[in-house]
Amino acid sequence: MDSKAGYIELVERARQGDRQSLNELATMARERLRVYVYRLTQNQDLTQEIVQESLLEMCRVLGKLKQTDRFWSWLYGIATNKLHRHHRTEKALRNAAAAEERRRGPMKERQGGLENLVSQELKQIVSKAMQKLRTRHKAVLVMRCYDGMTYAEIADSMGCTEFSTRMLFVRAKRALQKELSRNGFGKGSLLAALIVFGKITAPSEAAAAQLTVPVAATQVGVLASLASLATTKTTLVSIAAVGAVTVGSVATTTQFTSHRQTHAVKLGGNRQIVSTLGAPTNAAGRYRYYFPEGPEGPVMLRAELGTTASGPARQFLQNSLANYAHQGSSVAINNYRIWSEDLSVMRLPTDGRTLTNFLTRIEGKASKTERVAASSKGLLVTVERAGQDDPDAGKARPLTVRHQNVLEEDYFQSDWPADARIVDNRDTMHLRGWTFFRLHGQIDGQELSGTGRIPFVYGTSRRYNPWLRLQVGEGVTLVDSSAGAMVLKPDGSTAMRYPQGSFFRGLARPWMGLHTMDLVRRDAAEQRIPFETQVLEGGHEVQVTILGDPITLVYTIDLEADLVLAIEFRRGNTSVGRLEFEYLQEVDASRDEVKSPAGLDRRVSLRESQGIGWLTQLAEGMFVK
Repeated sequence: MDSKAGYIELVERARQGDRQSLNELATMARERLRVYVYRLTQNQDLTQEIVQESLLEMCRVLGKLKQTDRFWSWLYGIATNKLHRHHRTEKALRNAAAAEERRRGPMKERQGGLENLVSQELKQIVSKAMQKLRTRHKAVLVMRCYDGMTYAEIADSMGCTEFSTRMLFVRAKRALQKELSRNGFGKGSLLAALIVFGKITAPSEAAAAQLTVPVAATQVGVLASLASLATTKTTLVSIAAVGAVTVGSVATTTQFTSHRQTHAVKLGGNRQIVSTLGAPTNAAGRYRYYFPEGPEGPVMLRAELGTTASGPARQFLQNSLANYAHQGSSVAINNYRIWSEDLSVMRLPTDGRTLTNFLTRIEGKASKTERVAASSKGLLVTVERAGQDDPDAGKARPLTVRHQNVLEEDYFQSDWPADARIVDNRDTMHLRGWTFFRLHGQIDGQELSGTGRIPFVYGTSRRYNPWLRLQVGEGVTLVDSSAGAMVLKPDGSTAMRYPQGSFFRGLARPWMGLHTMDLVRRDAAEQRIPFETQVLEGGHEVQVTILGDPITLVYTIDLEADLVLAIEFRRGNTSVGRLEFEYLQEVDASRDEVKSPAGLDRRVSLRESQGIGWLTQLAEGMFVK
């Protein structure tokens, strides 16, 4: 009668008043409920008391249960509430203390046969760590890790939304990890601790021997987690050591693409894009956006698209370390961020109405996501989006939460299968996480030359902050760094001053979290300048034409490298200039050309940023007047 169809039939008969069925249901429920409650209390007497009260309550109100397939989550909810009420009274606290003394003898006998599984000291540490957790935290860990309940079922049991349940599960794991860390256990010990606790609270030695906690139940893929941190040899060694101590040895081979360029190289050419997986804006799935510095700053993205029997058909993770794409049995680590397969501009749930309306007018398609007006740092936005054929398509109401440490939690950790094949497609500079670049060209006979530094991911943008120095003929120099943006006269004095990042508008800014193609078009849309997009022959590059007046900007963007290769300046149908970019695969930080610019003169009045319009002003010669 343990099968789903069997117990549903039994519940239905009992709910309709069949006394024999009710007795059978109570007998079946008693053992499963006892294991659940014992894992919350670690107290045999208290467990018996809570189970008995819960079964009596079940028999009394079973007729009110409307959905029989949710019986277990409903019953777990009753037991959890009983335990809450128990802990609220002084009498319950006294009874718990007395019961603890009575429990010592039976527990020693019960644990005697488990000595071959874990040491007594380790059991005590894990047991005490679990005892210190809040009841709701213990409840969600037990239901998820040992009873295999889905988040929807747990949500039913605890009377909250599925999203809130996920948040509670994350907090429960963090709380347990915190308690473990006080006894010297590192971050990799969480899964091992859950296994240990499951064994010492199992109903029998046989059940203890068979107990496992699947990695998927904790939403952390071991191999993928290693790959997400595999940026240095030191990291690989330390993580592997933790894995060997906690849950057994883990062997992994990460294949890094070999690149032999030792000088500046122009990207593009005949290289093949390993994966062109994109995320169409109307695809069904779950999307998570995280804005660590607020909606105007960098964004992290996690997307799960489509469904299969084993999970999402495609997964994309763009966190502070790298860009991952999971499909089938492989995980690709790429240079580039994803883009929409129909080449439409990637929308964000935090986009303002002016930007959204302009993009809708240009592309002829509206955003499928309701706008989020929140503006705080640490903003997490989750969007559940239905497919085009779903009757609920277009009803994507975002859930938002402020959470400063999202990148450390499951929201932005990899959870694809542990045996997935890792293919690292990054070139040398993307693997490093940053590089220097050079600019050269001319506009109306004026020579342009310059250098700069560009981080590729948010994780390296703080240490290797972006900066730009562009010399215009024999005249002014445009500088943009962490100190701000400015226009320097030939004698080195400051002529004009702008906010930091003003001269990176219209250029590649991969650390911001979107593909360069989308950043450039969004920069244009913010100034309400129309644009056109075209994939060039071969499919490796895209041409974005910003239809300004009187200057048109024509960008050539390498899709795989996720960088601007060149910008052509046109007045009408006539080309008046061109600016080309070179990116250094190997770097020599001792060269004078790659020294970060000095600070600016703050006595000069701060002007408003012109956005992408500064490039038009450059072509019009406004900076040299």
